[in-house]
Amino acid sequence: MKKIFILLMFAFSFYSEEDISQFEEDPFEDFNRVVFNVADSFDSAVLRPTAEVYSEYTPTFVKSSVSNFFNNLSEVDTIANQLLQGKFKLAIDDTFRFFINSTFGIAGIFDVATGVGLERHDEDFGQTLGYWGFPTGAYIFTPIVGPTTVRDFFAYPTGWLFSVNSIFDDTNQKIIITGLDVIETRERLLVAENLIVGDKYLFVKDVYFQSRESEVNDGDVEDEFLMDFDLDSLEEDLPENQ
Repeated sequence: MKKIFILLMFAFSFYSEEDISQFEEDPFEDFNRVVFNVADSFDSAVLRPTAEVYSEYTPTFVKSSVSNFFNNLSEVDTIANQLLQGKFKLAIDDTFRFFINSTFGIAGIFDVATGVGLERHDEDFGQTLGYWGFPTGAYIFTPIVGPTTVRDFFAYPTGWLFSVNSIFDDTNQKIIITGLDVIETRERLLVAENLIVGDKYLFVKDVYFQSRESEVNDGDVEDEFLMDFDLDSLEEDLPENQ
C-alpha cells in the first residue's frame, strides 16, 4: 500500500492544484481515443457477441447465481475499504452479509443476506482515496481497465489482492473464472448501452466521472447529468438476474 501512495504522490507532484482541477477536460484525449477505438473494436467483435449469447441462452437462475458469486467475492474488498473509511457499522453489516452468503448461500451462489435485510454495498480503494481527499487526476482509458483516472488506476492493485484470482492456485482455473467474470460484467452492460447518445467516447467518459463522484460521496451528489441519467430507472430495466 505504501508503494501505491508513493506512486500517487509522484504522479500528482507534476501538476499544480489549478491544473488538477482541469483534468476532467481530458488532457490525453488524442491518445485515449486511439485506445478507446481499439478496445471498442475488440468489444464489438468478441466481447459483446459473447455476452449476447450468454445473455440469451443462459438460464436466468444460472446468471443470477454467477452474479451473486462474484458479488460475494467482492465483499472482502468492500469491507476492507469501509474500515479504511471509518464506516465501521457498514463494515460489520457487510461482514455478516459475507458470512451468511458464503455459508447459507453456498459460496455466495444464493443471496440470502439481502432477503434478511442486509443490503449490498460497493467500495474500492479508489473510492477510499477520494474519501481521503485525493484528487481524481487525469482521465485515462486503458486497454484492460477501461475508463479510469490516475487515482483510480493506481488504486487497482489493492483490488487485485482481493480479486477472484487470489483464491485459485491453478492457472487454468484462474483463466476460466476471470473469463466468466468478464463475460458476466459485459452482459450487465448490454441494457445500459441503449442509453448511449452522441459521441460514444465522451458519453462513456462523462458517465464514468459522474458515477465515480457519486460513489465516492455515497450518492450525495447534485449534478444535472446524473439527474437526467436516472440510475434507478436503469436498474429497474435490467434483467432480473441483476
